[in-house]
Amino acid sequence: MTRIGVLISGSGTNLQALMDAIDAGRIPGAKIVVVISNRKSAYGLERAKAHGIPAECILKKDFEDEEAFNSAILERLKYYGVDLVVLAGYLSILSPEVVRCYPNRIINVHPSLIPAFCGKGFYGERVHRAVLDYGVKITGATVHFVDEGTDTGPIILQRPVEVKEDDDVHSLAARVLEVEHQLLPEAVRLFVEGRLAVEGRKVRILK
Repeated sequence: MTRIGVLISGSGTNLQALMDAIDAGRIPGAKIVVVISNRKSAYGLERAKAHGIPAECILKKDFEDEEAFNSAILERLKYYGVDLVVLAGYLSILSPEVVRCYPNRIINVHPSLIPAFCGKGFYGERVHRAVLDYGVKITGATVHFVDEGTDTGPIILQRPVEVKEDDDVHSLAARVLEVEHQLLPEAVRLFVEGRLAVEGRKVRILK
């Protein structure tokens, strides 16, 4: 059984997509054992509780520095025996200490086709605003392993989304989010099945 810890900051729709996929039997051998948020108001915490999953809130302001904050998160992940960490709309950067404890065992979903519109400062609606301001015709979603950089880890899955002439931030975000809801459970399934081989910067999907 692969024990999954999910980190969130907001409404938790990607968390819901993952829970739904597990419930539907599409990710056999997986169990979400804890959901952790860095925001008290995150509705994803309510989603977890409604599902009978332990839901915890760890606030940065309660710690003297970033290192102590990340150490607290790491302690909880270890407490629950987490094998795979999933960042599902988690709007904070994990410390190198956390990343080193879970090499190629932290998965993030990002609302663009990395390496475009990613890195420091590119999160949430800011990504879609940048896409529209630049005038690109194609954007999309990316699921990748997390390394010590920001959105720089090996890419697992990507899928394009057309940018329409009449798109605004909200309409574009909604279509990209639909793709995120497909890609994240798919990537988790491949991980649980042992079908992801990381070779340098490349992720090979094994048959």
